[in-house]
Amino acid sequence: MAAEGHQVSVITVGGKGSSLSSHSVFAVANGLAQVRIDSSALDRLLSLNHKKKDNNQQQQPPPPAKFNFSFLKDISPQESRASLLLLLNKFLLSSSPSAGIRPYLPLLISDTLNNNDNNNNSNPSASQTLDFDHAYDVTDDELFVLEKSLFTLDGICSILDHQSSTLSAIVDAIAALSCEATGADVSAFSSIDSGDGSSANKDEIAVAGDLKVFLNGSKLVGKLEHEALSEIPQLHGTFREIARLVHSRTRVELNSPVVFPKVGKGVSSCGGTAKALATAFSTLSEALRHLGNCSWTRAKLSIDAISNVDLRSSLTEMFNRECPSTDILGNLLMSSSQAGFRGQHIMFFHELNGLSEMVRKIVSWEAVAAFVSLEGSEITDKGQGNAPSSVEMNGENAKSNKKSEKRKKVLGKGATALMQFIREMLQSGVGQAVDHSALLEKWVSDILSFLDPKHTGFGTLLLKVKEIVESNESRRLPKLPKGTRDFSKEQMAIRERAFSIITEVFKRHGAMALDTPAFELRETLMGKYGEDSKLIYDLADQGGELCSLRYDLTVPFARYVAMNGISSFKRYQIAKVYRRDNPSKGRYREFYQCDFDIAGQYERMGPDFEVVKVMTELLDELNIGDYEVKLNHRKLLDGMLEICGVPSEKFRTICSSIDKLDKQSFEQIRKEMVEEKGLTLEIADKIGTFVKERGPPLELLSKLKQEGSPFLENEGSLIALNELEVLFKALEKSKCIDKVVFDLSLARGLDYYTGVIFEAVFKGATQVGSIAAGGRYDNLIGMFGTKQVPAVGVSLGIERVFLIMEQRQKDQNQVTRATETQVLVAILGDDLSLAAELASELWSARVKAEYLLSKRVMKHIERAKDSRIPLMVIVGEREVNEGVVRLKDVQAAKEDEIIPRERLVEELQRRLSGGISS
Repeated sequence: MAAEGHQVSVITVGGKGSSLSSHSVFAVANGLAQVRIDSSALDRLLSLNHKKKDNNQQQQPPPPAKFNFSFLKDISPQESRASLLLLLNKFLLSSSPSAGIRPYLPLLISDTLNNNDNNNNSNPSASQTLDFDHAYDVTDDELFVLEKSLFTLDGICSILDHQSSTLSAIVDAIAALSCEATGADVSAFSSIDSGDGSSANKDEIAVAGDLKVFLNGSKLVGKLEHEALSEIPQLHGTFREIARLVHSRTRVELNSPVVFPKVGKGVSSCGGTAKALATAFSTLSEALRHLGNCSWTRAKLSIDAISNVDLRSSLTEMFNRECPSTDILGNLLMSSSQAGFRGQHIMFFHELNGLSEMVRKIVSWEAVAAFVSLEGSEITDKGQGNAPSSVEMNGENAKSNKKSEKRKKVLGKGATALMQFIREMLQSGVGQAVDHSALLEKWVSDILSFLDPKHTGFGTLLLKVKEIVESNESRRLPKLPKGTRDFSKEQMAIRERAFSIITEVFKRHGAMALDTPAFELRETLMGKYGEDSKLIYDLADQGGELCSLRYDLTVPFARYVAMNGISSFKRYQIAKVYRRDNPSKGRYREFYQCDFDIAGQYERMGPDFEVVKVMTELLDELNIGDYEVKLNHRKLLDGMLEICGVPSEKFRTICSSIDKLDKQSFEQIRKEMVEEKGLTLEIADKIGTFVKERGPPLELLSKLKQEGSPFLENEGSLIALNELEVLFKALEKSKCIDKVVFDLSLARGLDYYTGVIFEAVFKGATQVGSIAAGGRYDNLIGMFGTKQVPAVGVSLGIERVFLIMEQRQKDQNQVTRATETQVLVAILGDDLSLAAELASELWSARVKAEYLLSKRVMKHIERAKDSRIPLMVIVGEREVNEGVVRLKDVQAAKEDEIIPRERLVEELQRRLSGGISS
């Protein structure tokens, strides 16, 4: 059973400090290691048995119990050997209070595991080894260990754990080779590993990062889209997570002693129950099936990518004949699940181990397919004796094709290192192959053998993969922190255009710009955001001041107004804020806010009207599509809670719950209010009847002000309703009330709101949630000074608006120009002074221009087309001598026009003012 050339090691059990691992169990189970019982463990058993005999010399020994090991014949020899090793360990670890464990069975098991006759596929039957058909006399304590220790399950579990761990360690590297062989589109890997709001877990991110190490620098990837390729990080990440959990559980099981029951205390055991163990491993079966199915598909894709017809046909035939099918995986999963359902736990783990082995073979075939696909030219060259093919006879064209093929075969750095390692492993015996068929068979045989964990070189392969990943740690492609983003030149063009529109709207309403520090004293920010205060980014102590990154722009604005004694200020600010939130689509940890606020004493509801109007103007002019503005009043909300019977000290925390109604059902919110926040079911249900109210502003307002309405009897609610009436009439006259919905479920969880609150929600296909929000905060500025200054404001969630704008452009197949360049000065040569002269003239005339030096006319034209520059000024030696320039309309693709040098600026200005611009 031992692999050829494999040095057999020795595993010591029973000694002080010695413990079993899944790796050592796997080695013994496959004849790669022998077992040695520590002498101290044997001495202890002998000593205990001698004492027992001395104490019981006058007593009649009890009749022995019987135990038969025949059930081990129903599982594989590998599994039975692993089970016996676990049983041996349990005997040696367990301390029987009655000294009922004899050295006999441990020695018999040890001899069985070390017997050479047992290192084949036959069941043990020689003398000094266990006979599975024999009923052995055992003591009560030995019987207790045999029946309660779960040694058979633990043995199979240890093999499963080893298989899962090794598979998890190698499968990403093999998948990377498949990506190279198939030319996979791996852009999804970068988005997972970039931290740009992705909801991927840490294992998915780690897999994506490792794949990037293997594929960094590849010229092959980027074309084929297939879910078996794009889903690698998710499937492999999930498998990593499950394999880690399986390993943690197995490690405990392997070295848990049997706990004997105390007298009169009933039955005890060790480790855990069979049901608990099966539950812990149940998720592994589904993960293995998904892993195997996708690996099988990638193998097929790699084979299909082989350009040589004969080679592809030969490998396809071998693959179909020898590689396990996905149907086999489904059958094994089904039989394992059925055994678990029937409570046949040994068969559950046996079938699961079979599924694991089939997946390992499929992954090995994936490696074969990818390697042959990438290295197939060597097989075909050797098969043809390096003779030139009919294509190669076609002279220069063939040479060009060969150079092109060579140029395209540029693998990623990690993949290159792994391919070289496999080549070196296959090098021995390559020259013995006569034709491509024999060489292919040898490659397949050697790779499959090499990827078997029992092979002497498998450990070396694992070390090589680890080396590739870890050696690239310091050279990994830099990545962003979670929840942050870089913006490309095209994205920045969209952002700059949006910021320009936003600034213009703010200034149209008379707002003045303000800038405040990116961080504030921690005491400035704390206590202003309710339950969201936990999302504030705290900075390390720098010189005695405790600071935090700003959470929003409103609190810094309030601090500024109070600190400078300002009584009236209409301001806008566009700046980044920071929140230690859980990143997801449209939710980031660093993002821009665009704020518009009015502070000071004004006519009733005047600033509130203008702020809502500004918000609708912003969203209309940004042209994002359909949206609605949900609006409520904090005093109306507080009055509602008071009417329902909520204690005043719980108003803010209940508001935080209500604020989640756009993401959760009322049943979930109801449960939170009752179980976590202490409301009665009656009060929670009353709240439920109110928060369902929403509709056209003036219509719902009229309903709430009808005679008998409970809101009319509440002082705060009555004030709110009267204020809302003034606001709604103003919005109606400004022709924007059709965008507003009066919604009693809107709560806005921030503590500082005191009056009108509102939130804009996008209604299009792109799900981004709230895109703008704000409200009145009359008491916030007073927290920082002696004077209360009422204020109201709105904040535009510009990052989410950008997502909508980018998606709309994509849907409409619009191309964004990253540059506003109007003219490319194309110098046919390398005369920088000429370029400087011409370009400077254009810059001085406020023409947006770039210059390029090159003797190749097509290089200039390609540059203009790529950057979508509408006009080119072409100047070569001939034009210089004649005192002219050639003017080319790139968009119209017209014949070049010759114009005098001195009229260049005038002609360009005429054309640009006539409609050709950025």
